Parts: sequence; structure tokens; C-alpha cells
Amino acid sequence: MKYIYLETYGCSANINNSEIMKGLLKQSGYEITNNTKIADILIINSCIVKGKTESKIKRRIQDLSKEFPSKLMIISGCMPETDFNSLKKINPDLLFLGIHHIKDISSIILDYFNNEFNSNKQKEYLSKQNEEKILLPKIPDNKLISIIQISEGCNGDCSYCKTRLAKGHLFSYNMEQIVKSVQSDLQNGAKEIWLTSQDCAAYGLERGKNELPELLNKIIKLKHNFKLRLGMMNPNNVYPILDQLIQIYQDKRMYKFIHIPIQSASNSVLKDMNRNYKIEIVKEIINKFRKEFPDITIATDIITGYPIETNEDHKSNLEFIKEYSPDVFNLSKFSSHKGTKAGKLKPLDIKIINKRASELMFLHRKTAEENKQKFKNKTINVFINKKISENLYESRDENYNIILINSKDKSILGKNLYVRINQTGVHHLIGIIG
Repeated sequence: MKYIYLETYGCSANINNSEIMKGLLKQSGYEITNNTKIADILIINSCIVKGKTESKIKRRIQDLSKEFPSKLMIISGCMPETDFNSLKKINPDLLFLGIHHIKDISSIILDYFNNEFNSNKQKEYLSKQNEEKILLPKIPDNKLISIIQISEGCNGDCSYCKTRLAKGHLFSYNMEQIVKSVQSDLQNGAKEIWLTSQDCAAYGLERGKNELPELLNKIIKLKHNFKLRLGMMNPNNVYPILDQLIQIYQDKRMYKFIHIPIQSASNSVLKDMNRNYKIEIVKEIINKFRKEFPDITIATDIITGYPIETNEDHKSNLEFIKEYSPDVFNLSKFSSHKGTKAGKLKPLDIKIINKRASELMFLHRKTAEENKQKFKNKTINVFINKKISENLYESRDENYNIILINSKDKSILGKNLYVRINQTGVHHLIGIIG
């Protein structure tokens, strides 16, 4: 029996890919371990969204290669598609499993130990293909939360994005299969469904129609008690279905949470990024959602220090944060990626980028903390979805706010309870049961 260690980086789709790989490996007779020392095989499920994360992963691969030079190491995720040569320089013995071959994790290991792995096999495991990653065995870290991918790739062509080089064009999964997957996970005890992809609002567009509203309506009609979290959606694909989404969000099963990555509040920067919308569209989306759901949690992403970004563009970002006060703010410093259009542009001085990042994050923390004040001393219903430590639990309210609860009662996990909010922070609340 062989033991396998798997380490995951990146988005919820990548977390789901790791769950699937663990499930397939377990089905093939392997044991999963959290201990690198006893593992026979090491798998790094990688991410390339941020340059900082890339560097961290490469250092990790380097360290593990030095510590365990005789162990088989497989790199999966997006990095094999874009960083093959640089990773081979770190460790020539690495094996690579492309993002479109997650279901082949057992096969690549079998090929290796049967001495059937060669350069042609490696090319096969890095080839492009449409792969639906649903209705597969999986081992989730949290059985209460079901992560389900609805598509791979995107229909955009952003100038800075390296992920598109790895994941390719939009491929939407079969709708009925997605619904069956949701149904199966709910029957197996899941209470929270996360729909995820690079852009959930693009679902079905390569087939000629935006099918997300139809998919959501089919899921929320399932006769189970659950909450549904919809993942990231690009503004240009949200706008045509905005009214339909707002209608769907009226359902009590929908978490009142939207993740709309703007990347910049400057139209000139958005144009150079090739984002295919203007900031006014984003503002209209947020305004309409907040009119219907005043306490809705808004998440957004901004890339600061994009090569053509001026001081005025930076001010636009600050003004957006001040006016719209996103509850969740994913800030990235511009990373220059080889093979992208923006990678050919002259980068800004790192001091300027750092200064702008600090100003944006400072303002975000201030506005986000102010947002949380409205919940203080209120009694709200929450779902306890995670145990953090011995007596500390994480829960979510209907707006997907994080509420931390200290309790010695081990039976509260997986339950809906009323808590009184007695403390607030930047990104969480603290509640007392009863």
C-alpha cells in the first residue's frame, strides 16, 4: 500500500480538484496522509493567479525535492500548463498532470511504477481536452460543504491573465449532470453548496445562451434544506441576466453574496485590460443588488499597479472602495506574466505599487469594519459549518458573513442556531449562542 500526500493552492475549483483526486486515489487503493515523511508520493496542486503564489509554490517544490529526492513528485493544477520548463529546472524528475486530466491521477502513477511513463505519455497528460469534473468520488475536507464546478475556462481575453493560458476557452458542464451532483451531495449530508468556476455568469455562453439562471432555478427547486453560494462572476456576463439573478436571489436558499471582480475602477485601465465593460456597469449591478438586499455581502478584486495605471486611475480605485465599501476585497499587485499582452508592458516602480496597495488596503479595512457595525447587538440566524479548534466554530449568516462562536457543545456543528453579535471585526463577527 502506498501513501500519498497532497498539498493544494488556489481557488475553490482547485480545492475541489484535490477532493476529486483524493477520492479517485482512495478508490484505486492508495492511502491519503497529511505527513510528507511517511508519504511515498507527493502531489502539489498548483495555482498561477498571483506571482507571489507562484514563487511560494516553486520554493515549496524546491524544498520538498531536496528533502525527499527519491520520492515521486507530481505537479498538478495550472502550473504544468504554463511553467513546465522552469519547474523542470528545479527538479528534472517531476511528473506533470495538466488541468484537463485530473481524472487521470491514478493512471499517471500507474504508468510511472510500471515503467511505462515517457515523454509521449507526458505530452498526453498535458494535452487539452474537455473534462467534466462532476459526479466523481471525492474526499472533502468538510463534509457539510459541497464544492461543484460548473465550467472550465472562460470566454474572456484579459491582457494580464495567465490562468486562461492554462485553462483555455469556456467549456460548460452538462446541466443535468450538475444538478445530479448537487442532489447526490445533499443526500450524502452536505448542507452548503458552492457553485464555482472562473466565471459562473458565463455558464452556457459557448452554447449560445446564458444558462446560469436556468441552472440556479433547477438547483433551488431541489427538496432539501441547504444554502447555495454562487461563485465569482464577471460584470459583463452578469449584466444581461441581472434582473433574473436578483429574482433568483429572493429565494431563502441563496446566500446573499456576490463576487464581482472589477480589477480596476478606471475605464481607461479596464479598456487596456480588455475587460469588456465600463465601471458604470459594475456600479449599476451593485446598486440594484443592494436595493433589494441592503445587507448583501459584496466581494471584489482589484489589481493595483497595472502598467498604464496613473495616479488618477489609482484615485478612482480609492473612490470606488470608499463609495461601495466591499466587504471582501481581494487585492493583487500586478504580476507580469510571460505570454500575456500585459507582460510585454513596462512595469511600474515597485515602490509606487506598494504604496498604492497599502492605501487601498487601509481604506478597505476601515470601510469593511464600519460595514460590520450594523450587526452589533443583533440576534441573527446562522449555520455552523466548520470546527476551527477545540471550542471554536465558524458559521455563516444569510449574507455569508463569518460569525465565530465559542462553545463547548460539540453537537452544534451542522445546525442552524440564533446567536447574538457582541463583537465585530474587519472580516468577521463574534457571536454568543442564545
